[in-house]
Amino acid sequence: MSDTLGKINHSQFEDFLKQRCGKERDEVLVGPEFGVDVSVVDLHDGKAMAMTSDPLSLIPSLGLEESSWLSVHLMANDMATTGFAPMFGQVVLNLPAQLSKNDFEIYWNYIHQFCKDIGVSITGGHTGFIEGQNSTIAGGGTFITIAPKEEILVSKYSNVGDVILVTKTSALSSTAILAMSFPETVKNKIGKEFFYSASASFYETSSLKDALTAVQTENSGVTAMHDVTEGGVLGAIYELVIASGNGAEIFNEKLPVGEVQNAVCNLFSLDPRYCIGAGSMIITCKKEKASEIISRLEANHIPCTEVGVVTEKNLGIRLIENEKASDLIYCEEDPYWNAFFNAYKNGWK
Repeated sequence: MSDTLGKINHSQFEDFLKQRCGKERDEVLVGPEFGVDVSVVDLHDGKAMAMTSDPLSLIPSLGLEESSWLSVHLMANDMATTGFAPMFGQVVLNLPAQLSKNDFEIYWNYIHQFCKDIGVSITGGHTGFIEGQNSTIAGGGTFITIAPKEEILVSKYSNVGDVILVTKTSALSSTAILAMSFPETVKNKIGKEFFYSASASFYETSSLKDALTAVQTENSGVTAMHDVTEGGVLGAIYELVIASGNGAEIFNEKLPVGEVQNAVCNLFSLDPRYCIGAGSMIITCKKEKASEIISRLEANHIPCTEVGVVTEKNLGIRLIENEKASDLIYCEEDPYWNAFFNAYKNGWK
């Protein structure tokens, strides 16, 4: 069906899927949209329900605990963009037939614990074992939360004049996973210090605290948020801006790229600006609130950088490099996937 790995591309979504979403119901306030992390359904009486779904991970090279962490927190990151934590979860497990009972119990215990830690009650789902299931995707899940309708944020709510903020660093999750998947190569090529630092950053791949800290005060000034997944920091900014029907100016030299992330990405011939970066959050806010939000995040040990501004749509989405502006290119396929599989095929350990 597709020549690329990863999510369905924008045109396939807009031209086909978006037009075929079952019955139209008035209660659906936010349905499937490009660059939007959640759907929102009106429950009336001032409340609404936000929902998000994602694949679940089971990656042997990472481990059962780490796979469970990704399964829970990648969904939680999407929900965090609303400004609220997830409350309920539905989990569908399509597990490899060869997974042992002991490994299943370890995996599920971590799912249970990580959900409990962030306040999620698992309300149901499906559990099965599938012959021939050799994928690193073990099924899928849905997180749900209920909150005041007028307080739920969606990535398309950013406005012209808003400042664009990025938490943490580019390529956070991709460099952590690559280092942990190919430890011998990373140690030998760029050194043990970079390997251990990249591996340690794995548990920074939750952006729930980033989001809740950003909006924790009344009239926080936050207008929209979008978590960084495929396409990296630049892809996430592009998606948020397209979803909101605006343009943007992004200053390349301001994009946060940590020394560790830069070193690992160079080893795998990756541009960290375009790599999967779960754990970072794109935040747009009113200009006068930017320094206050940055200070609040940094007081909670979450680095945050101002990288650009939302502009009128007719100005386009522009990347400013060395004082020269060019149209931001959106990568339909995240280069991380090819880097991972090429390393695997080349026998990197």
